[in-house]
Amino acid sequence: LPPIGPQHSLGDDADTLDYFRLFFPDSLFEHMVEQTNNYALYRQRRSGRSDAHWHPTDIREMRAYVGLNILMGINQLPEYGMYWASDIFIGNAGFKKTMTARRFEKLNQNLHLCDRESEPSKGELGYDGLYKIRPLLDMVGSTMWDAYLPNRCLTIDECAIAPKGRFSPTQYMPSKPLRKGLKVWMLCDSRSGYCHRTRIYVGKPSNDLAAAALSHKVVTSLVRGLEGRHHHIFMDSFFTSVPLLQHLLHQGLYACGPTNPCRRGYPEALKPRNVGKLAPGEFYQCQHGNLVATITKDAKIVSCVDGDCGLAGLGIPRPLPLLLYQENMRGVDLCDQLRECYQFGRPCKKWWRYFLWFYVNLCIANAYVVQRESRGGSPPAGFNGKQFTQRHFRIRLAQQLIGDYQGARGMEPCHFLYYDEQKKHFMD
Repeated sequence: LPPIGPQHSLGDDADTLDYFRLFFPDSLFEHMVEQTNNYALYRQRRSGRSDAHWHPTDIREMRAYVGLNILMGINQLPEYGMYWASDIFIGNAGFKKTMTARRFEKLNQNLHLCDRESEPSKGELGYDGLYKIRPLLDMVGSTMWDAYLPNRCLTIDECAIAPKGRFSPTQYMPSKPLRKGLKVWMLCDSRSGYCHRTRIYVGKPSNDLAAAALSHKVVTSLVRGLEGRHHHIFMDSFFTSVPLLQHLLHQGLYACGPTNPCRRGYPEALKPRNVGKLAPGEFYQCQHGNLVATITKDAKIVSCVDGDCGLAGLGIPRPLPLLLYQENMRGVDLCDQLRECYQFGRPCKKWWRYFLWFYVNLCIANAYVVQRESRGGSPPAGFNGKQFTQRHFRIRLAQQLIGDYQGARGMEPCHFLYYDEQKKHFMD
């Protein structure tokens, strides 16, 4: 196997845009251009009138549009229109130079990732609840998997996206800072926070048997391609069960996580009613083959199952499975810290936009990790600061996406939308 970590052929002169293209290639920008132009024509045919303010976009303009959105995460203002305000203390000269506010609004209105006219309706053959973002999921899913060879320890956990649109499968997640939102399961590196693969929650399965197998399907789909590599997978109690860990062992993978002691396969001798009252730090373990079940009392009673570490030795203040879990169950949290730093994407009624900006932010976070590890922490050429942080990475990326692009001027005044306390004008 090649060395773990970044897998690419970029040289020492590669810059932030080159690393971002590993995950968000030009072919995806071209697809966005094609579908955005098609959707603009579709809207005009459906309404029966032409849009005098619309003209087809191209890849340079689409890159600039994404670059402006990235900068909106750095320089955050309450409303879109404020970036084009005529007030010198509010308006942004760079935004005005790149494109007019009306053009930005039109790109917002027509932005699309799929062929709307060929979308199957619910109940029809080939219906896909994620059809609107399927091209994005397929392409980004492939690039994320290929660009980084996983380390030994990996984390499977959920993250939440705050929704404002009409997408019914929202979930209540009490352990997350955002307790209700769109759920995405992620497979992340426990050391770097790099995200290898994602799976979106699209609703409860249609029957109880399928619902019981959901956790099994999520884990097996996330680790597909890792069979026989002996990775250590750390997961939470939603996933951990004896049958799943046995299945992973047969696939050449080890797993560890807390579990509900009432689940099938958990040792009867370690169930709370049979163990009795535990003192802080006291624990009991049972082993069956390579599987070890543990019950202990830390802040509360904890039960876990592990497929690799064996029984705890003397002198260890906590059971070894719990120590390993606490040390490595952090990959998704590290990824969230990177992804949520200067994230962008405004509230809207279209649910798929949340996933679009989620994956763009995720591609930026992954690109930053790959650049940092590829260059050993040294900044790219031309950077004069002491430390090249993700903020510098995002600003530099946005500048390179925009480049020297300047939209057509004179079609409408650059102060088309401005911040007005009386009118409260919001963009779509």
